[in-house]
Parts: sequence; C-alpha cells; structure tokens
Amino acid sequence: MTTTHSGGGLGPPGRLLVGTTSSAVPWEGSAGLPDGWPAAGSGSDTTTPGAAALTVWDVFGALPGRIADGTAPTTGAGGVERLDADLDLLAELGVRAHRVTLSWARLAPQGQVDPGGAGSDFYRRLLDGLRDRGIAPWVALHHWDLPLSLMEQGGWLARETAHRFADYAAAAAAAFGDRVAAWTTVDEPATVTALGYGVGIDAPGLTLLGGAFSAAHHQLLAHGHAVTALRAAGAVPVGIVNAHTVVRPHNPGSTADQAVARFVDLYLNRQFADPVLRGRYPRALHRSLPEMGDETLVHDGDLAVIGQPLDFYGVSWDHPLTVAAVPENRSVPFSLETPDGLPLTTTGRPVDPQGLQQTLSDLSRRYPDAPPLIVAASGGAFAARTDGADEDRIAFLDAHLAATEAAREAGSDVRAYFHRSLLDGWEWTDGWSARYGLVAVDRETGHRVRRPAFTHLQQRLAERPLQD
Repeated sequence: MTTTHSGGGLGPPGRLLVGTTSSAVPWEGSAGLPDGWPAAGSGSDTTTPGAAALTVWDVFGALPGRIADGTAPTTGAGGVERLDADLDLLAELGVRAHRVTLSWARLAPQGQVDPGGAGSDFYRRLLDGLRDRGIAPWVALHHWDLPLSLMEQGGWLARETAHRFADYAAAAAAAFGDRVAAWTTVDEPATVTALGYGVGIDAPGLTLLGGAFSAAHHQLLAHGHAVTALRAAGAVPVGIVNAHTVVRPHNPGSTADQAVARFVDLYLNRQFADPVLRGRYPRALHRSLPEMGDETLVHDGDLAVIGQPLDFYGVSWDHPLTVAAVPENRSVPFSLETPDGLPLTTTGRPVDPQGLQQTLSDLSRRYPDAPPLIVAASGGAFAARTDGADEDRIAFLDAHLAATEAAREAGSDVRAYFHRSLLDGWEWTDGWSARYGLVAVDRETGHRVRRPAFTHLQQRLAERPLQD
C-alpha cells in the first residue's frame, strides 16, 4: 500500500509546498542509437547495468537539424552516475518535495517491468535517497520519452499503447508504492499531441495536423487506465499534469485574431482539461476535429475512464501564446507572435507570471468541482553568464511564486509549486542550449556549480518556510 510521505505530499490547504523537478531524459540521459541501427533493433544495451531501451527521442534527436545545438540525449546531466551528489544538493537546498520522472524505457527495457532489474534498483535508490533526506518523492510515470518499441507498433496512435501504459503503471506501483508521496500519470499530453504528432517539431516528428487527435485521446485514455491501476494498488494521491497557457489575440480588435485565439485555447487547454475534469470533449472543437465523434476511436465508456475523480490536477506553465490569423495557410491558419512589453528567456519565450495567475484562476472558475491544483513545473531558461550573475532566474522564480500565492489569495486551491529545474540538462529540441537549472551543469564533465538562484531559494525556504 502507498503511504503519503509526511510533510511533503498533498497536504491540507495552508502554506504552499515548494519543490523542484527533474525529468528522466534531461537528467538521466537515454540509450543512444547503437552502431548499426536500425538493424540493431530497438531494445536495450544488455551489457550496461540499468541501461534503458531506445525511446522516440533517441531517433528524433539523431535527425539532422532537429536539435538546436546538434547534441544527443545520451548522457543527460549524468544523474545515474551522480545520484547521491544530486540528492545531497536537494537536501542542501532545503525543499521538502521533488518531482521525478520514471523512464518507461529504463524500467521495462524488454517490455515488462522487472522488479529485480537494474532499472528498478536505480529508482529504488533514488526514492529511498529522497526519503532518507526528508524529501517527499512526487513521481511522474511518463514525460514524453515513449519507448521506441511501442512507437514501432503505432505509439500514441494505437489504442493498445494505453493498455500497455496501464500495465506499466500497475507494475511501478507494485515496485515503488510504499516509497512515493504522490503520483502523476502522463505529463503534458497537449505538447506531445501538438508538437510531436501534429506539426512534427518534437518527437516522434509526425505531421498529422488534425489527425493527431487519436494521439491526444489515447494519452488521456492511458491516464484514465493508469489511475484505475494505481488506485487498485492503493496508490494515493493521484493526478495528471497538463500543459496550460494563456492565449491572446495579436490584434485584440481583429475578429479573425480573436477567433484563432479561441480555437487555440480550445485545442491546447480545454481539449485536455475538459475530458479529465468534465468527462467530455469541448463541443466547440467537434467541427474542427470530427474524429471526436468517431465511435471507432472514442469508444463507449472511454470518457468515464478518463474523467474519473482525481486527488489533484497538475498545471505545467511555460509561457503565454499570442496568435494572429493567417487564413491563407490552410494547414495551420495562424502564426505565433512575440508580444510587446514582456521580457524573453534565452529560448525566446515571454516571461509572464500574471499569465500563470490567470491560468490558475481560470481553471478554478471554469471547473469549480476540480480537485486541488498544483503547479507541477514552472521555469525559464536563462544564459549562463560568465560573471555569475543570475538576476533573471531569481526574478522569474520570485515572480511566479508570487503569482501562485496571488491566485491562492483570490480563491484558487493551489497546494504546491515545483520549480523547473534543480539542474541543467538536455532539454529536448533545445538540447543543451537552454539552461533551466538552479545548478549549472558542465555538459562535458558533468561538474555542478550552484547558481545564485539556488542560494536565493535556499534562503527563502530557511527564512520563511513556504510549506507546512
């Protein structure tokens, strides 16, 4: 049976629980394509203890021009080799909770979770190491890195993947249930759908446009079946993490821009929140995505599985979107514009803490019966300056914590805020060009250096604890 870690799980309303994040591929790294691939197959390197099987990102990351700096996800930040040192950094920081992602490909390199395998052993050491340092482990079952073997069978376009995910969730709960403070099922299915299956910017690089709805539905179905499996194993609390954004028209006086903003909001926000929190897809999307009414895709009973009650609802916040209508583009009839008056991260993303506050308040208003909210990931990438200055990262952290507190004061039941991230790592299509960490990581040597933002948060937590 799962027991909630004292002081760091989903507690009652009170002061905000503040933690940090790490994700499997950016922190641990991935398998890397073997010599002779694809003839070598999609399984694991059986010669290396704890080696993961290939994921969609191993293949996608090897394609020319897909990753900003041309790097591969192979090593990540070296978290497997530097586990104890990174856990000590968390203890030094003083957080009471840390979100980690299990790698499906590391836990089940041959397709089934082996409780006695090296992958399981690594995660037991990770979870026990957190608990031994008084840090509650919040575990995400999946964040983007689908095993390549499942992609070869259709990936999230295949209904069977949702059932395989439920089996994986059950095995993970059986292996680690007594070590975990809180569980999330899938992270950011909107991002995977839109960027991975819709326009091909992320792995697996498909350009299905509206045809990507099946990937959306099967990820949400996987979430629902995983909730059932986790609850059957006694795992509590359980939630999901959806990426949310505020969508604004580039020209507020343009009816075309307003219409596009409404559509993008429906597509990115409500397509994923409504089924989970209302048990139905938004009717306004049916005309644009007729697959929503396809009974061979959305089976009778699917939405009941997807919409079953949760213990919390996770929000991943990155940046707002400003959209302009481009009606002559029949594939994607809008463009993304850079808003005026907002600072930008090194990846060109607007910094808008008020957007986070608005998102939390809008969710509470739109879904009054929703469970408590958590900010599951919020962070910005800023340059690694030679003089060591870190004002932008500190300002981002302070402003987004303040925005979360403001939403709470306005009536939103927000229980936790997790900063992205403890460490620099391999950040998906940005590679190593995006530095999110409170701790800088040298890509070549793995050497860790605490940034001023690390000390700043450490002092805030020590002087005025932000959590009960």
